Amino acid sequence: MKDRVITGLIIAAVMIPCAVFMHTLAFPVMIAVISAFCVFEMQKATGSQNPVIMTLSCVTAAAIPFLVHYRVQFAFMPVAVIYILVYLCIMVLMHDKTTFNDAVTALFSTLCIPTGISMMLKLRDVYLDFGDSFSKSSGVFFIIFGYIAAWGCDIGANIFGRKFGKHKLAPGISPKKTVEGAVCGVLFAVVLNIVLWLLFNKFWFTNHDFSLIADIAVTVILAIISMFGDLAASIIKRNHGIKDFGKLLPGHGGMMDRFDSILFVIPAEYAAVRILMIGFKVTGI
Repeated sequence: MKDRVITGLIIAAVMIPCAVFMHTLAFPVMIAVISAFCVFEMQKATGSQNPVIMTLSCVTAAAIPFLVHYRVQFAFMPVAVIYILVYLCIMVLMHDKTTFNDAVTALFSTLCIPTGISMMLKLRDVYLDFGDSFSKSSGVFFIIFGYIAAWGCDIGANIFGRKFGKHKLAPGISPKKTVEGAVCGVLFAVVLNIVLWLLFNKFWFTNHDFSLIADIAVTVILAIISMFGDLAASIIKRNHGIKDFGKLLPGHGGMMDRFDSILFVIPAEYAAVRILMIGFKVTGI
């Protein structure tokens, strides 16, 4: 527990300044580092032995956040096809140390992980797409909001699950998770995000159309999604006979262990915000 708390404080000490200066290069740099580590850990966990594939994957994972940060526009399909062909060619040329699973895992991880995490940059810049509804402070709010929905739910489920948990949530995947813990985790995240909304509404919002009702509803959805993300990561670890994706963060495991639910929550949050703004822009929902 001591290692977990110390590591958590170190993570906060790094991430909070990056969040404060999220409109500078520090923010995409942080996301690029997280993406590269997550991709590396995913491939190590699944047994990849090809250094070329692993290097290319990590470099690609680190590059994607900068493409999003600078809002680079390109033809996705041709690039994706070329990228896939490169991996297949590597598989053929280095068949003695490469399996099809290595190539598929690399493709999946380098396309999904950095893209998912990079949605933080899209949330940061939400005021550019919906200037009538949001200001720069909204981007800070939405990123903190997403982390609370994921990590707040996890903390609440862990604390209250230990005390009140009786019914197993998914015994075949994660035996320690309980239904009672899951419900308490969702409620805990809701309470934290209500407090967040009230604080931002009083001190920082200058233009913000995300109502308290939307805050509660979206938090519930994201908290539930975060549990699916955590369970999905547990399945991958169980399938490959490992407890954690890595040892980079003492008390937490690897970078992927800390950000597995974030990979699900942040893209879902970005989609929810866009849907609400496009569909109910002036309704106050």
